[in-house]
Amino acid sequence: MDLFQAMTVYVKVVETGSMTAAARECGLSTTMVGNHLRALEQRLGVSLLQRTTRRQRLTEFGQAYYQRCLEVLGLVADSEQLAEQALGEPIGTLRITAPLTFGSERLSPALCEFSRRHPKIRLDVVLTNQRVDLLDNGFDVGVRMGSLPSSSRLVARALHDYTLTLCAAPDYLARRGTPVCPQDLESHDCLAFAYLAGDDWSATQTHWPFSGPEGEVRVPVSGSLTINSSAGLYQAARAGMGIVMMPDALVEQDLREGRLVALLPAYRLPSRPMHLIYPQERYRLPKLRSFVDYALGLWGRPAP
Repeated sequence: MDLFQAMTVYVKVVETGSMTAAARECGLSTTMVGNHLRALEQRLGVSLLQRTTRRQRLTEFGQAYYQRCLEVLGLVADSEQLAEQALGEPIGTLRITAPLTFGSERLSPALCEFSRRHPKIRLDVVLTNQRVDLLDNGFDVGVRMGSLPSSSRLVARALHDYTLTLCAAPDYLARRGTPVCPQDLESHDCLAFAYLAGDDWSATQTHWPFSGPEGEVRVPVSGSLTINSSAGLYQAARAGMGIVMMPDALVEQDLREGRLVALLPAYRLPSRPMHLIYPQERYRLPKLRSFVDYALGLWGRPAP
């Protein structure tokens, strides 16, 4: 048993309130999380959690052990940071979080070259569209889309905006015709992404905004599919199911190779600001500085 990993898993179980949520946070299966907890309890000879079919709660010893785990893991992290600073070279585990589509289409391919340049850095990447708290979840750096967190301890560096393209498959356009102005979309099958409640873009499920020669236009749209997956929306568009607003990162190659066709080029779609964010006090670590420099070189917005 890796004692430090088991302690880390136990802390996540306590903080998230369930083994399922802890498994998601740690990138493990629920079965593996349960194995870590059982191994810890066997090693200690004491129960940490009281489990029922509906909930789990800490034993008295489990609460005390949780506090001690926080202290031990904090000391380990501090020791690793001291070693990194003493060596003066990028080394250790770098925890990164990013939105799903950007992470899959932009970040993941770029990490190959980053790893070649810095082979002593181990990358721990979590891709999610949820707003993850960097400080509470132990991340070194994150890509944040939309509004920024209010924490004064986080540094935000501007990246190029997250932009969209209106497009459809040639098969769909051959069957239904090609729209020549935004108002034409009212008679088309417009496939929508299901944003979480409260998201800045949730209104685009029913109205698509455009900026063009006549100014700002909001067009009511409807279609046969609403889905909470960019990958699913992308595959439906490629299959000819309808017109979509898709992230440029996801459709660039399809547009070049003709599998999708860009529509209404005279009109600009909405975009979202993106930033690279990281805790101010961690920037002194070579592993984080090297990644920040690399990411800004690829996607950073030039200073005005």
